[in-house]
Amino acid sequence: MLGALIMKPAELRKKLNGVISFPCTPFKKDLSLDLDGLRKNLRALLKHPIAAVVAPAGTGEIHSLSPSEHLAVVKTTVEEVSGQVPVLTGTGFNPPIAAEVAKQSAAAGVNGILAFPPYYPSMEEDGIVAYYKGIADATKLGLIIYSRDWFAPSPSLVEKLAQTIPNLIAWKDGQADIRRYQMIQQRLGDRLHWIGGAGDDMIPAYYSIGIRTYTSSIANVAPKLSLRLHELASAGHSAELTKLMNELVVPLYALRAKRKGYEVSAMKAMMDMIGLVGGPVRPPLVDLRPDEIKSLQATMKLWKKWI
Repeated sequence: MLGALIMKPAELRKKLNGVISFPCTPFKKDLSLDLDGLRKNLRALLKHPIAAVVAPAGTGEIHSLSPSEHLAVVKTTVEEVSGQVPVLTGTGFNPPIAAEVAKQSAAAGVNGILAFPPYYPSMEEDGIVAYYKGIADATKLGLIIYSRDWFAPSPSLVEKLAQTIPNLIAWKDGQADIRRYQMIQQRLGDRLHWIGGAGDDMIPAYYSIGIRTYTSSIANVAPKLSLRLHELASAGHSAELTKLMNELVVPLYALRAKRKGYEVSAMKAMMDMIGLVGGPVRPPLVDLRPDEIKSLQATMKLWKKWI
């Protein structure tokens, strides 16, 4: 049965154009999974023409989940999406966990794998290549490598990974180093599909270097806005794009930058405000302070058009 469900890597690559959503993982007050809340959020999201869903990943607090919770999120997402768009899932940490999570997610019906960096920072290149190849070999699915945190590879290392891993189809930047990203693109050309992944606030910069796919956490709250930002940046409509960035996106990202982990906490707080299900974050992340919630509520009238 699994073989019939597998989406070939090349097919997945073709579908990854536009806005890729990174859903939050809702938790109840006792910090247990709220899978009914996740279903509600996904139903609202899927009313919009997004390109794909990645669940769970960073915005979904992947690092706080047990393997069984990870699988529960995957199964719920796959069932709710029901083939409307590709579903990818994140994995990483260390070789055995990465392979186990990839395999169980593939068996549950995901269409691709997003590989996070390993637990040990600043390793030798041959170790890095072996780590990502191990994840890639765990399934027949297309693999996307997520460059984030300490993992900021040189163009030559990205090229080595692409040469070693046939099912590596895309690269997701999570560091907003546009200079380095341009050098990587120049080195590899169209061997990989290029994804902007450092935040909605980086859309103008990413799209200025030819990228036409980005991962959006704002899609948790306002997928309509995420899609409009993609349309405007693709067409070069800088006036309206600049207005939306200045009025909505940049202020939100200023709040998100106030404390570590707020990139998740802020989105969950906004979801709760508009009738979706965010809930609290799990430690070591922290929730917004009461004064910050009050300040955020005051700005929501600006978002009304997009919700």
